[in-house]
Amino acid sequence: MPLFTQNKRIERLNSTAELFSKYPHLMEHAKQFASKSPEPVDPKELLYIQQREFAATTPADNSVSILGSDDATTCHLVVLRHTGSGATCLAHCDGSSTRTEIPLIVNAVTSRSYPAKDGRLELHLVGGFLDDGKISHSLSLSILTAFQKQKEDIHLETCCITDVNDAVKDGIHRPLVYGIGVNVKSAQVFPATLACRGPGEELRSARTFTGGQMVEAYDSSRELVKIGPCRWTPNNDMSFWLSQDDETILEYLSTSPNAEPPHFIQHIKSTIRFLLDHPTADTLFPGGQPQFYRRSEDGGWKRISPE
Repeated sequence: MPLFTQNKRIERLNSTAELFSKYPHLMEHAKQFASKSPEPVDPKELLYIQQREFAATTPADNSVSILGSDDATTCHLVVLRHTGSGATCLAHCDGSSTRTEIPLIVNAVTSRSYPAKDGRLELHLVGGFLDDGKISHSLSLSILTAFQKQKEDIHLETCCITDVNDAVKDGIHRPLVYGIGVNVKSAQVFPATLACRGPGEELRSARTFTGGQMVEAYDSSRELVKIGPCRWTPNNDMSFWLSQDDETILEYLSTSPNAEPPHFIQHIKSTIRFLLDHPTADTLFPGGQPQFYRRSEDGGWKRISPE
């Protein structure tokens, strides 16, 4: 179980409280991390990662300088980086299949770090809070356990999760940090505010909403965002949600109704409208080919024809 902190092996854990009790430096570093003001990220440098997506690249990338993700309440944002190659991966994990997702993250970094260079794998975990259902706590332990089971030595550097990512206001628990960025050039990991969630925001959200599993969203060798092809079946019953009040949507469609960001309702409704407008995904992927996007000269993402 080669997960380390300060070169000490982290043994099997029963709770996040036990982790922070045994390794108090992790708590102190997490408090410092959470106390930082979120930094706005230039969309021209950003590759946005949605829920159940991951992306990896290296400092040689000319299209992406920062990997970023946000809107994490019970979800956890996972950054893994090789200090020698600079290969970096960011994933947005919601607990749907942690055991199979973590090896994908590790492979995304190690496969971009050969021929082998000196250095080590460093891990940064951010997300979760003290939610009533203890969903965050369960996910924290699942992620830590999954990393402990990898054959590679992995060094836990940042662990701003659950207990130490929790704030209470008016008796309501919320995360301190909802979003992060990681600069693939400088290796800096930081709390972030992300105004741009493209390309293909609604399509990517629809994929997750209809049960899509963890997927790699970026081809770093060609510097292309890759979406799909996706599959879903028509479901007109979803129109029901468009007529419901905010409280009902939060109660039934969120794991943390009291902690969602202000735009959550709008995001859910726009995703449902997209699915109603596209009862199946067939027309979105002509010939069953993925959608590809390349960084354009103006800094945005422009859809290109499949090669």
